[in-house]
Amino acid sequence: MTTHFSGDGQGHKDLTTSRGSNQSGVRAHNERLVLSTIRRNGPLAKAEIARRTGLSIQTSAVIVRSLEQEGLLKRGEPVRGRIGQPSVPMGLAPDGAFFFGLKIGRRSADIVLLNFIGEVLDSAHLVYDYPRLDEMMAFVLPAVARMRTAVPQERLAGMGIAIPFRIWDWARIAGVATGQMDAWRTRDIRAELEASIGLPVYLQNDASAACGAELAFGKGERPPDFLHFFIGYFIGGGLVLDNRLYTGRSGNAAALGSLPIAQADGSYCQLADTASLCLLERAMNLAGQSSECLWGPPDDWLVEDSLLEPWLDETCRSLAVAIIASCCVVDVGTVLIDGWLPDNVRAEIVARTAAILERTDAPGIEKPEIAEGTIGPNGRSLGAASLPLSDRYLVDLNAVLVAG
Repeated sequence: MTTHFSGDGQGHKDLTTSRGSNQSGVRAHNERLVLSTIRRNGPLAKAEIARRTGLSIQTSAVIVRSLEQEGLLKRGEPVRGRIGQPSVPMGLAPDGAFFFGLKIGRRSADIVLLNFIGEVLDSAHLVYDYPRLDEMMAFVLPAVARMRTAVPQERLAGMGIAIPFRIWDWARIAGVATGQMDAWRTRDIRAELEASIGLPVYLQNDASAACGAELAFGKGERPPDFLHFFIGYFIGGGLVLDNRLYTGRSGNAAALGSLPIAQADGSYCQLADTASLCLLERAMNLAGQSSECLWGPPDDWLVEDSLLEPWLDETCRSLAVAIIASCCVVDVGTVLIDGWLPDNVRAEIVARTAAILERTDAPGIEKPEIAEGTIGPNGRSLGAASLPLSDRYLVDLNAVLVAG
């Protein structure tokens, strides 16, 4: 079974996964298997690691010892009170590895530095009227140079980029003159950054990356199948099936922002035209109010109810339509909604969308549960950082058989 970690073939890596093997020739795979098992389940004793991976106790003990010596695992407090020797849970070492995540959006960019357990150690934010490639490089390179001085260089594992595919196609919608964004078409930012920072660089669609962040760093119980909506300048989506991010043939699967949404006059437009922050920005600008607050920290939003309420109504109506249409094709039990949003606005969108869905007649399908995403505004940058993490340290645990 194969899993793909990038969206468009750049930085692409296939990792064939299977049940743990005790042959010395697949040591690297088994190390990934142990790290992945602990990442999903939390600290585990050696015997439990062996049980969950299917490795022999001797093999798992050797691997755990090696990973501890390498600084990727650390010992927890012994668990006493049972017969025999106390068990010692092994957990991920926060400083075992570090990753950069870069989100390039239509109105802002973010770069974060994450440790091995997904904590954000440092970050930088840039707001612009539209993304210029030279300006992006001038933002990213000094930020990386500054952030990397705080961590051991040998433990930097790489950078991931979350970016809308074919970003130049959005020039007209963003009000940019023809040709102003052509640099994105002709230059390869992944290759340029890789050459400049001397680290592996990976690239993925931004909405898929936000969905991937739920897989890598999500909190609480995570359903094995879910749709994920991320509301940014434009709304986008991602799809997880059997605990795997599904990106499809071109890396653009679950392009939920392109779903057609019927209008009152019988015409159709895309979900991105009815449930995106660009619409709230436009309403604020037409009302003579500054919309810059939308692109800074989400908790700093200053939006009058007279403008926010109509946007919420149309966003939630459109989301309900899109969810029903999606569930006619992909039978998922959960839909997560997240975005570049204040927590209270996200909660309101989830509540209103669930209420609309509840009273909507949808014969032939089972309506999914609607819930909040657990990552928040940094979903795209954290998802970007998960790309080098996945490529270097993880395997697809869905292909691992759990021993009884």
